[in-house]
Amino acid sequence: MAVASEGATKICNHCDRAVPSSNIDLHSAHCFRNLEKCKVCGDMVPKKYAKEHYSDTHAPVACSLCSETMEREILAVHKGENCPQRIVTCEFCEFPLPAIDLAEHQEVCGNRTELCHLCNKYIRLRERYNHEISCAGVPDNTVSSSRDARAAERGQGPQRRQPNEFSRKRLIFTIALTGIAVLLGSLFFGRKTEDNQVVH
Repeated sequence: MAVASEGATKICNHCDRAVPSSNIDLHSAHCFRNLEKCKVCGDMVPKKYAKEHYSDTHAPVACSLCSETMEREILAVHKGENCPQRIVTCEFCEFPLPAIDLAEHQEVCGNRTELCHLCNKYIRLRERYNHEISCAGVPDNTVSSSRDARAAERGQGPQRRQPNEFSRKRLIFTIALTGIAVLLGSLFFGRKTEDNQVVH
């Protein structure tokens, strides 16, 4: 009979834990005197550390990135996963930017094109992964941008000039213009120094 009573338990009115019946009086006295139930999370905390527990765990804090107020215990998760101002990286260009701007940036960045070295076609960055899987690797004889292809399909206007031809003409024009500017500058400053020497 004594063995059966040792296995019996009672629930503490303060901490709601099951305690052996033989120890309930001693436990209750200790529990009421030393422990306090946190009003936020319900954990039993030593009374002398109750304020510290609240300030370390539950006190509202502001996120340093977005200024949103939240409990301290969820701040790390917020900064790592939910904060709109956390820094994330664009999947196309690996540029770091705030998460709130990522969708708009990737919409533009994903529409940029790169040359596929297997088939010599320009592919949008957002379609690159699927293209690499399905690319047969058969090169075209000509490399053209998607704009040139669309213009040819529509039959609109003459074909665009090749970039090298445009660059060469622009370079010659720039050199000529610079030469004229240097010549005019030397003539102008040459006369000015001659006039200054005559006055002195």
